[in-house]
Amino acid sequence: MLQTALHFSHTLLKEVIQEGDSVLDATMGNGNDTAFLADLVGESGRVYAFDIQEQALINTEKKLTELSLRKQTTLFHQGHETIETVISKETEITAAIFNLGYLPKSNKQIITKPATTKQALDALLSRLKAKGRIILVVYYGHVGGESELALVRDYCQALLQEEYNVLTYQFINQKNNPPILFCIEKK
Repeated sequence: MLQTALHFSHTLLKEVIQEGDSVLDATMGNGNDTAFLADLVGESGRVYAFDIQEQALINTEKKLTELSLRKQTTLFHQGHETIETVISKETEITAAIFNLGYLPKSNKQIITKPATTKQALDALLSRLKAKGRIILVVYYGHVGGESELALVRDYCQALLQEEYNVLTYQFINQKNNPPILFCIEKK
């Protein structure tokens, strides 16, 4: 059976992340991806997780504590566009994940934005190690979602094929704007 975009994102991440790696959750939300990444990197690794909503931090901290995964995580109550200022240029990132849109069961007016997503991608590409991956799961059925989808698609298509492989994954016969997954892999 074909995997959902969410499940496929985890498959793609599991293929490259090893214990001890540094990884990033650009949109921590309810903490599911942060916990998944923390489990993969183990106590010797590091997960950097970002979100602008205080409730996301509360939810994530609770989940990580319950799962005994808090030790290997650094949570930032700020947008992913600040990656450049809080993660040193020397830090090699093995993988990153973005869930673009809004926090489920929350205020649908608070959404990720094309300009900040581009800033985060620029910062991550310079830190991504060879064979590393950036996963973007783009939810676009809300106001503002189409413009962010366009930015991500254009950004990915402009990456040099000599330096990156880029994959898209989507269900094309489903209603209600199913999410589209983009995977950027550094050669």
